[in-house]
Amino acid sequence: MTSEKTVKKPPRRTSVPASSDRPEDAWLPAGKLITFGLQHVLTMYGGIIAVPLVMANALGLSAGRTAIMVTASLFVGGLATILQSVGVPFLGAKLPVVQGVTFGGVATMLAILATPGSNITTVLGAVIVASIVGFLIAPFFASVVRFLPPVVTGTVIAGIGLSLIPVASDWSMGGDAKASDYGSMANVLLAFMTLAITLVFSKVGSAALSRLSILLGLVAGTIAGLFMGLTDFSGVGEGAWAAPPEIFGFGWPTFDPAAIISMVIVILVAMTESVANLLAVGEVVGTRVGRRRIARGLRADMLSSAAAPVFGSFTQTAFSQNIGLIALTGVKSRFVVATGGVILVVMGLLPVLGQVVAAIPMPVLGGAGIVLFGTVAGSGIRTLKGVSYEGNMNLIIVSVSLAFGMIPMVQPDIYQDFPSWFQTIFSSGISSAAIMAVLLNLIFNEIHLGNSKGASVFAARPVRYLTSSDLEKLQEGDVVTDGKLVDRDGEEVPCVPDSRTTEVQEAIASGEVTDTSQIRMILDGDKPVARKAPQD
Repeated sequence: MTSEKTVKKPPRRTSVPASSDRPEDAWLPAGKLITFGLQHVLTMYGGIIAVPLVMANALGLSAGRTAIMVTASLFVGGLATILQSVGVPFLGAKLPVVQGVTFGGVATMLAILATPGSNITTVLGAVIVASIVGFLIAPFFASVVRFLPPVVTGTVIAGIGLSLIPVASDWSMGGDAKASDYGSMANVLLAFMTLAITLVFSKVGSAALSRLSILLGLVAGTIAGLFMGLTDFSGVGEGAWAAPPEIFGFGWPTFDPAAIISMVIVILVAMTESVANLLAVGEVVGTRVGRRRIARGLRADMLSSAAAPVFGSFTQTAFSQNIGLIALTGVKSRFVVATGGVILVVMGLLPVLGQVVAAIPMPVLGGAGIVLFGTVAGSGIRTLKGVSYEGNMNLIIVSVSLAFGMIPMVQPDIYQDFPSWFQTIFSSGISSAAIMAVLLNLIFNEIHLGNSKGASVFAARPVRYLTSSDLEKLQEGDVVTDGKLVDRDGEEVPCVPDSRTTEVQEAIASGEVTDTSQIRMILDGDKPVARKAPQD
């Protein structure tokens, strides 16, 4: 007789390595890594090419040189994303963070270009030196995390989402205010169609389709734009299909002290936004982001920024656009984002791929942005939900910080007469909200000197008390559920209005009411039937 031996299959490997229980360390199959990574790339593509396009226009570059500057930003952004998400010792936050060129430095770089005797090499030199300064102060800058409790982080995250809404609106209108069709009905309708398609895919019962809702919305919107005459693939295939990045292709950097000082301010603002974005990603992912992790993230930011001018790009920072995608899809793996970084690098080496993605109409990106950026704001509101507003000034911290952050968004010219350094810092809604939230938290929660002992007019906790007679009416086992008093048997103890207390007391004294449930009949206008006393 032969005995059959049962062969046990090895346990299926989970998506999280055994050495880590952090959600961001999840490893997905190659197909999902590529698909979800591409979704991240498409989400932030419009933002990453915006700065090189603006700078190329200011410099009057030809179409060929403009393409080189754009592909350089894609290449550097990809490398920076890989470094930030994968990480090496002392570098990288190891979070699903997409890196790209910050728009916060555009005004300063344009101002440097407008200075007599300055050119693109002056800008590149200022970026290099300022980034090295940022790299050196990263550990000290990361110490601010101590002053970032949930009331601050929630406010900043909500501020990030709200400050991005104008970006989505601009994209929905066409992205180019000088274009003849900017704000046309066709552009706006295409944005809303993309939004609707994205929401439909988010609603379907398939988890896979729901997680790919942004990607599917972008694809469907691009196809719809093709029938509406808004998608143009005519530029695909022009020029070289593959081209390595140029080293100092725009000239060797030059170093001007005034330009460097101006760029250091930009770097400080970029670091402030990076801290806010790292904390926001940590909140959405559900992982702890401490001082050391922030320091590693800032070092990666600054190292990438210092290396960017070598290839013809500019200051790198964490992109807030992708936070909403993580929150919406629930895909928290940093290796998904790292795969997106690889795709960016390939796009930087293969301009033809960038040309294909560049054919996506801006209104399509705007429709997706409405979902993504709104989700960021919602994540901040979710954080603020867990904050206590009783007996403190947290309500005023949240209110003033959000309002202060929205000022430059709704009125961009408000600081036009202020010094340039002030405009650089506070023209960003993100940095404005972050600075105000940190400052007010210090004033009201960290510095106790001068705080009122009584409740402030802004405090949410009212003065409450119970009288002895109130407590005497309570019995053992009574609980309050959903605002109702319930006894130990689960029966609701009715609340009698003061105007009808005498009526109920007389009904009880006369024997008309012999059961608690009959009080409700009295209050509803029905006359209860008195129960007969049991016979001995």
